[in-house]
Amino acid sequence: QVQLVESGGGLVQAGGSLRLSCAASGRTFTSYTMGWFRQAPGKEREFVAFITWRGGSTVYADSVKGRFTISRDNAKNTVYLQMNSLKSEDTAVYYCAATRYSSTRYPPDYDYWGQGTQVTVSS
Repeated sequence: QVQLVESGGGLVQAGGSLRLSCAASGRTFTSYTMGWFRQAPGKEREFVAFITWRGGSTVYADSVKGRFTISRDNAKNTVYLQMNSLKSEDTAVYYCAATRYSSTRYPPDYDYWGQGTQVTVSS
């Protein structure tokens, strides 16, 4: 089992920045590729970014490319999502998740999920 706890969400003005954190505990953190997803009201959960277990590869959704950066600190069992130039359409609950797959943006491939943290961007 892997337990994931997100933090860092909040209310920010358009153009601002937030950094989300996801602390992992349980089984070996470094064995998992870590992803961030988000879900806005009335919409399906969508992929944001993932980072492979060694941190050597990152993939982003087109909607956040160039604005968001995913990173991980395996010594701290933590993955981060730095979000810059936020837009109102980034408003959503953000979830981190862990998968044994080496690289996937497909939510059902992720085995473990956090409880989510709300990000609200005001225009």
